[in-house]
Amino acid sequence: MELRTDPLTGVRVQVAGARQSRPNRPDTGCPFCPGGTEAPEPYEVKAFTNRWPSYPDDRCEVVLYAPDHDARLSTLPEPHVRKVVDLWADRTAALGARPDLTYVLVFENNGEAVGATIAHPHGQIYAYDVLPPVPRKLMARLAAGHPLLEDRPELTVVERDGWRAWVPSASIHPFGMRVAPLDRRPDLPSLEDADRSAFGSVLAEALRRLEGVFDPPMPFNFWIHQRPTDGNAWPAAWMHVEIVGPQRAPGVLRYVAAAEQGSGEYVNPVAPEDAAGQLRAVRR
Repeated sequence: MELRTDPLTGVRVQVAGARQSRPNRPDTGCPFCPGGTEAPEPYEVKAFTNRWPSYPDDRCEVVLYAPDHDARLSTLPEPHVRKVVDLWADRTAALGARPDLTYVLVFENNGEAVGATIAHPHGQIYAYDVLPPVPRKLMARLAAGHPLLEDRPELTVVERDGWRAWVPSASIHPFGMRVAPLDRRPDLPSLEDADRSAFGSVLAEALRRLEGVFDPPMPFNFWIHQRPTDGNAWPAAWMHVEIVGPQRAPGVLRYVAAAEQGSGEYVNPVAPEDAAGQLRAVRR
């Protein structure tokens, strides 16, 4: 592995050529099922170091949500989703306690079209030695007083127990959503008992509604932004989930094309209000 910086843009790129030799979607047997390569013993939820990491030093992990190969985070029973949330919080705290790491990103790629190589329900965690550009910008905007929550009923998809899932009013993605607490919570480890259960319940429902918009269900990505782990207070930090639903119609991905990538100006073919309405209309 080699860390490089583009001399023009200043963007850091980890060149991880060894990942080219990692297995793609396995033809026989699932390494994440109990008894498989990565889960030889029974488990309920499990985290382990990724043997094909994008970054060195044991800071890329895989999180298994359940032993059932056909389960989904969106449809697991709420007590089991809570176990996943607790594991995310535990691994955030453990990685964040390392003096060489600054930011912990929990994420999931769900579906082959958006990068999932194994169908078994799982996500990943990357821990970074610097504060990456996207969360750095978010922290700066929150500190400057820019709002996270949008109090518009027509954009709200789910709201209960102090948590909200909504479609951002200027979403880049056709079915983008955010999930956040109504009162500021900086990170996963800081969530108390009731908040952890409520967060898991609202996140699972948001994903369930996303999966119900089209048939077959659209692929998706999500990631959790939270307080950096560099030891500073970060009083403006407000944890939230970004969910990307990239299809604009059944089976049709909305591609971020050259003009958007080249300019940083985006066009969304689905009005966020319409997307929120379709998500609300999905039967729970």
